[in-house]
Amino acid sequence: MYLSLDGNARAVPDSSTPRPSDLRGPDPKEGFTVHQPNRRAAAFTVAALAAGVLAACGANEESGGGSDETASGGATIALLLPESATARYEAFDRPLFEAKIQELCPDCEIEYFNADQDETKQAEQVDSAISQNVDVMVLDPVNGVAAASLVADAQAADIPVIAYDRFIEGADYYTSFDNERVGELQGQALVDAVGGAGDILMLNGSPDDPNAAQFKAGAHSVIDASELTVVGEYDNPDWSPDNAQAWTTDQLDTIDPASLAGVYAANDGQAGGVIAALTGAGLPADQLPPVTGQDAELAAIQRIVAGEQYMTIYKPIKVEAEGAAEAAISIVNGEEVADTTDFQGVPSLIHDPIVVTADNVADTVVADDFWTVDDICTDEYADACAAAGLS
Repeated sequence: MYLSLDGNARAVPDSSTPRPSDLRGPDPKEGFTVHQPNRRAAAFTVAALAAGVLAACGANEESGGGSDETASGGATIALLLPESATARYEAFDRPLFEAKIQELCPDCEIEYFNADQDETKQAEQVDSAISQNVDVMVLDPVNGVAAASLVADAQAADIPVIAYDRFIEGADYYTSFDNERVGELQGQALVDAVGGAGDILMLNGSPDDPNAAQFKAGAHSVIDASELTVVGEYDNPDWSPDNAQAWTTDQLDTIDPASLAGVYAANDGQAGGVIAALTGAGLPADQLPPVTGQDAELAAIQRIVAGEQYMTIYKPIKVEAEGAAEAAISIVNGEEVADTTDFQGVPSLIHDPIVVTADNVADTVVADDFWTVDDICTDEYADACAAAGLS
């Protein structure tokens, strides 16, 4: 157990999470097929027509979804992720989801798509998944609001949709972390680090990302009640680190970087851009104000150990990805998804985020094997790791 900044005891999640080095580019295992975007499973289709039926893992004929199945074969599940610029999707979400599906249903197939942050491309990928008659669609949208129409298209084809990580109105299920709580924890960490009044900058996420609005609301609920003053705020299209650096650099044309009490950055990519702008403006690395983050990216953990970034939010992706896989298999088996709560009218699986600072890197991301000491403590960070007790 360890304490998050909200003072609550947290259990360290299952330490069986694979390391990133173990997760990137997994090879499909025997009996488990992962299809790449826009590749049609011709042989699978011929076999299905010859056999007349395909089945979910032990599912009955009332399992739902786009294809007629019996218990003699495997279901097809579409996984649609929004982009690959953020490290988590290809390094964690995809391989963890695929591995859990393989464990629960070795005969199941996955149609995998990545939209590369392109709404039009994702719409085409949804159409492709529908045309392939998948049984369940797990969709992390590029644009959560616009994706409601994609959900409606899938449901019209009798394909249930699990909204993954980002909420989509009308989805059959939703799985994510408590996103407003993420913002609250970030905001409280910044308030505590500053310890009084001061000017701050705020860099929020993309305006078309529903999660970003929740992070922003949670952060403002804490910051607005504090003595901190927001002297500049930016909703960053596409969460771009380059945009974050450019915007912060522009702000520093009129703001002395040494006068900033802190910076709220909604994720680690933006935190990196902010820190680059601050150091580029001549602020020494050991005089940086507290900067927040989210996603526990490796570069962010290294910056935290080195004292450049104050904190990040760790979301144990294993819990989210495996929960989505379990929900998908429940659906193809015609079963209720267990342990859901209501979120905006959608049955949901909501998980708790965890604050990571230099004080608990070892007890969180290292204890979970999310990142190893070897991952973090490269030559550049050897001294900082030794000081933090990580070497």
